[in-house]
Amino acid sequence: MWRLDLYNTNIDFLRWGKLAIGWSITVVLIALGSLLIRGMNLGLDFTGGTVIEAQYSQPADLGQVRATLAKAGFGDAQTQHFGTSRDVLIRVPPRGEQANAATLSNEVLHALQGAEGGAGVTLARAEFVGPQVGQELVEQGGLAMLGALAGILIYVMFRFEWRLALGTIAATVHDVIFTVGWFSLFGLEFDLTVLAAVLAVIGYSVNDTVVVLDRIRENFRKRRKGSIQDIMNLSINETLARTTMTSLVTLLSVIVLYFFGGAVMHGFSIAMIVGIVVGTYSSIYIASATALYLGISREDLLPRAKETADERP
Repeated sequence: MWRLDLYNTNIDFLRWGKLAIGWSITVVLIALGSLLIRGMNLGLDFTGGTVIEAQYSQPADLGQVRATLAKAGFGDAQTQHFGTSRDVLIRVPPRGEQANAATLSNEVLHALQGAEGGAGVTLARAEFVGPQVGQELVEQGGLAMLGALAGILIYVMFRFEWRLALGTIAATVHDVIFTVGWFSLFGLEFDLTVLAAVLAVIGYSVNDTVVVLDRIRENFRKRRKGSIQDIMNLSINETLARTTMTSLVTLLSVIVLYFFGGAVMHGFSIAMIVGIVVGTYSSIYIASATALYLGISREDLLPRAKETADERP
C-alpha cells in the first residue's frame, strides 16, 4: 500500500531555487505595484464611519436593502450578510457633518423599517469610528508592523551568520508584502483583524524559517561530506515533516474559522491562509536559496576555535 513518508524524503528543493526566487520577485513587484496604484481597501477601523447591524425577522434580500439605502441617501453604504441571512451588516463611510454621525444609525433603521418587508427590522448594534481615531489606528498599526520587523531583524542578526539572517529577513518581508498585496490586488477589506493576522504571519514565518536554518547550521557543523546545496537539501528534507504537519494543522484550523467564524473573521482567516501557505514556501525556498546564492560556506558556520596562549614569561 502506497503512503507518503515525510520522514524519509530526498527531494532536491534547491534545484528550483533560482526559478523560485525569480517567481517571488515577480509576485512581489506585482503586489507593490498594486499597493502603489490601487492602494488598500481600508475598513472603517482605519477610515472612520459607522457600522450598523440590523436584524430581520425573515431572510433579507441584499439587493432590496441596497436599493432602500440608496433611496434614503446612503448609496455609498456597504452591505453584507453577517452570520445568518437575517442579519445584515451595513458600513456607512464618514459623513461631512459630525452631528449627522450621532443619528446615522436611527436614520438607516427608519429607512429599512419603512421599506417593503422591513416592519420587523431591529437594531442589534451601531458603532461609530471617528476619522481622527481611524488615522491614529493607521499610524499605530504601521508602527506595530515596522516594530515587529525591526525586532526580528535584531534577533536574527545575533542568532545566525549574516547570510542566513539576510535569508530570514528576505523571507519575512516577502511574506508580508505577498499577504498585504493579496488584499490590495483583490480589493479585500483591510481592517484591524487583518492587521492582527499579518503580525501573526510575521511570527509564524520567522518561527518556521528558524527551524529550517537551525537544522542547516547543525548539519554544516556535523557533516564533512557533500556539497553546500546537498547539505541544505538534506536539512530541508529532515524538517519537512515538522513543517508540513505544523502548516496543515494550522491551515485546517484557519479554514474552519473561515467557514464557521462568521463574516467578521473572514478577513483574518484569508490573511492567515495566504500567510501560512506563502510562509511555508518561503521557509523552504526564499530563506535557504538566498543564503545559498549569497555564497554561504561550511567554514562560515563552523564554531570558531578559542585561541589559548600561554603568556607566562
